[in-house]
Parts: sequence; structure tokens; C-alpha cells
Amino acid sequence: MSLGAREARAADRPRKPAPAPAGRGAEPTFAVAFGGGGARGLAHIHVIQALDELGIRPVEIAGSSIGAIMGAGMAAGMAGADIRDYARALLGNRSEVVARLWRARSGISGFMAGNGLGFTPLDAERVLKSFLPVAVPERFEDLAIPLKVTATDYYGHALAVFDEGDLYSALGASAAIPAVFRPVRCDGKLLIDGGIYNPVPFDLLEGRADIVVAVDVVGAPTHRGRKRPSSVELMFGASQLMMQSITAMKLKSKRPEILLRPPVSRFRVLDFLKVEAVMAETASIRDETKRAVAAAVKAHEKRAARGG
Repeated sequence: MSLGAREARAADRPRKPAPAPAGRGAEPTFAVAFGGGGARGLAHIHVIQALDELGIRPVEIAGSSIGAIMGAGMAAGMAGADIRDYARALLGNRSEVVARLWRARSGISGFMAGNGLGFTPLDAERVLKSFLPVAVPERFEDLAIPLKVTATDYYGHALAVFDEGDLYSALGASAAIPAVFRPVRCDGKLLIDGGIYNPVPFDLLEGRADIVVAVDVVGAPTHRGRKRPSSVELMFGASQLMMQSITAMKLKSKRPEILLRPPVSRFRVLDFLKVEAVMAETASIRDETKRAVAAAVKAHEKRAARGG
């Protein structure tokens, strides 16, 4: 079934019922929203590891762009440590990255240089099929945890949300960063990066769990010495500012119980080959996640005791 057809069906069919709220004395339920941010999204792995260590299995996951990809790994049942080891082994091997991009029959020079221009845009779905671990299934229905994947309907000026059917097509649309990946065309729609319209899709999880965890890895443009930013850096930096503005507006009307922002601003959207540096500099978010979860659980227990 095509993406567009699935979107139409999703609008017509009844929504899945929200999980029953935890009763007094019961453990609270959790849902997790992983945001977009390119290579900065490698920091999501620390959050997944922290939740694993706390014994927390989300009842539902939502993701935009790289967040959808990381969310798919977690929804497939992969442990955070396994995702970490896979990412390090693959992205830490430049020659293997080149080989996989070549097998995907995609232009690689611009990607390896860390920019999105000056080469033929990549086919996101083919690249994902070349890079994602075999543990990630082809269909939403085969995931262990329900997953919502976002994309942006370019001409429809709207958010598209997918939660059934072909998982790789949905992930490809969600990850289709303009100028880096080709848009995904289906049923007359042109779909691009889900982070453009909804950078951190915590709103999709409202009412689905007692505690919603949102992980924002958009970051912000940083001063890189005296050198003026290139046109490519300005383009990606402008996207960061736009996505920050969208998230700020959303937070004015509704906040998740936990909002995490790893220190990712030093890294660029295509800095995937700097996996070790990203992981090292964002490691503090693991302990921050655990502290935030403890505080949220305590607040939930107080609300439950009051009957709220």
C-alpha cells in the first residue's frame, strides 16, 4: 500500500485506544518522542540506553527524521547498547560507509564532505535499506512497540503521520532532508523531512501514556571562529532556527512531562562520521534522563495520591 493511501486510511479508521492510565500504586507508563536533527540524533542512543537501564519499555514511540529512524530501532526491540555498537561499528568505518552508499547507487561526494549540495541528492529509502540493521522490519505491524513516523506534505502544507504498512517508505520520507535526499513522491504528494513540520513530535503522544519523554536534538547555529558560514551552513542553520521556533510555539500550549536537550549544537546535520565525538560529548544526557525520570515518577505518584 502506498504512503498516500495509508495516510487516507489512517484518517478514516478509529484511533487506537490510549493505554489505560496507571492506577494508584502501579508503575506509570511512558511514551517517547525522538526529534529530528541529522547526525545530532545519535545522542538519542544515550536516552534509549538510560531507559533500558531503568527497565522502561515505552507503550508508544513517535519520531521525526533521524528520530524516526532511532525510534524504529527501539520499536523493533533493539537495546540501546546494540544500537550504539551498530552505529559505532558502521559509522566509524569510513570505507564501509562509502561502500554502502555506492551499493545504494547514490552520489557520495557531497555526503562525505559533510554538505548537501554539489552532488546528486540521495534516495533516502535505498540508503536506509543499505544502512539499517536487519533487526528493523519492513512493516510497522512487525514492530514490538507501536511507532508513529512523521513526514511533511510539501504541497499539502500539512503534517503526514504514518503508523502502518511499509516502514521503510515512511522512514525514507521522514528523513528526506531537502538538498540531501530526494523528496518521496506518492499519490500526487511530495513528502519531505518530517522535522520540517514537527521537529519533536511529542504532541502525537498526548494521552497515550502517563509520562511523555521528548528528546530535542535540533541544536542551534554556533560561532565557528572568524570564518563566515558557507551557503550550505547558512541553509542548515536557518532550518535549525525555524525548527526551534516551531518547538517553542508548541511548548507554549503543551509541555511533555520530560524534555531533554542533549548538547549537540557543535555538530552539523551530516556529521555522521563523527559518531565517536557526538557520543562522547552528549554522554551526560544519560544521567540527566535518569534524574528527569525519577522526578517525573515522583510527580506522578503525588498526583495519583491526590486522585488527579
